[in-house]
Amino acid sequence: MARRQAELVRALVAGGVVPAGFDAGDVGATREALLRKRAEEVARAWPLLAAAAGPGAWPSAFAAWAAGRAPQGSLRDGWDYARAHRPRDPAAARELALRELLWAYDGKSAPKPRRGPALRLHAGELLVRWRGHALTRRLRRP
Repeated sequence: MARRQAELVRALVAGGVVPAGFDAGDVGATREALLRKRAEEVARAWPLLAAAAGPGAWPSAFAAWAAGRAPQGSLRDGWDYARAHRPRDPAAARELALRELLWAYDGKSAPKPRRGPALRLHAGELLVRWRGHALTRRLRRP
């Protein structure tokens, strides 16, 4: 029983084969619903990244990328998506830059809050991490 449950979960969230005895159409519809829900959760964690996909385009763009990938949580899924599809939209790129300032993520293990102060320059803006917060300052052009 546990093996069949694991096979069904793999088919639903990780691109596995539909196990014998299950209706492929039903499993496919459930998989699509789970991908839509996952896209909504990632959009809540990464609102500017989702908005950058364009009006109404986020669910299908994310689902195309996420199909066959096991869920890792909305923060990590959004981060992986952003790294795979570097945002061209300035607001989404800034959202990623701020996350990378505040969190350490190697693409393999769960993101962890960074410790200590840090500085980054992103698109003419100085990003500063101080005591767990991001401070920003637009730099003047000479």
